[in-house]
Amino acid sequence: MKKLRREELLSLEQYAADRTRLRSEVIAHKQRRNVQLGPNMTWCFEDYTTIRYQVQEMLRAERIFESGGIQGELDAYNPLIPDGSNWKVTLLLEFPDPEVRRVALEKMIGVEDRCWIRVSEMERVFAIADEDMDRENEEKTSAVHFLRFELTPSMIEAMRSGANLNMGVDHDYYRHLLSPLPRPIRDTLGRDLD
Repeated sequence: MKKLRREELLSLEQYAADRTRLRSEVIAHKQRRNVQLGPNMTWCFEDYTTIRYQVQEMLRAERIFESGGIQGELDAYNPLIPDGSNWKVTLLLEFPDPEVRRVALEKMIGVEDRCWIRVSEMERVFAIADEDMDRENEEKTSAVHFLRFELTPSMIEAMRSGANLNMGVDHDYYRHLLSPLPRPIRDTLGRDLD
């Protein structure tokens, strides 16, 4: 999958004019890229479109229009675009009540390392988590993590042939399984493996 380049970004003025339409398009795009695992965890499978939108939003929010600032955002977000042999995921832990969230994040230390995918009946692939920085300490984990699932050539071939995809999290405090992944989402993710 190609990486985002500066010339593919809209100017702040053009983005402001098109923002409502683009936001609607990205929301629709994400419907086949987001996976709910249990009541409190969402995996957002990133791609060129989701990252382009995120960069545009950051440039808008921070009023970044200088070359160095734009390049900084590209450098920060481009690693979240899949490379053709993997999926890259923003993991969100969602607990609306602040006290429940505090307690849960204390109990869920290491949850990002217990997330996995499984193509057909092949071996489970556990996430490589937070490659850019640590997002937990001895007291609690973060509500946001970044995951990478690296697939073998045989897994990629099986996905291209229509194999089922299963996902789960296997943590002492939080265990959930989605098996198999709904076909529309599975097909969308399969197209990321080019």
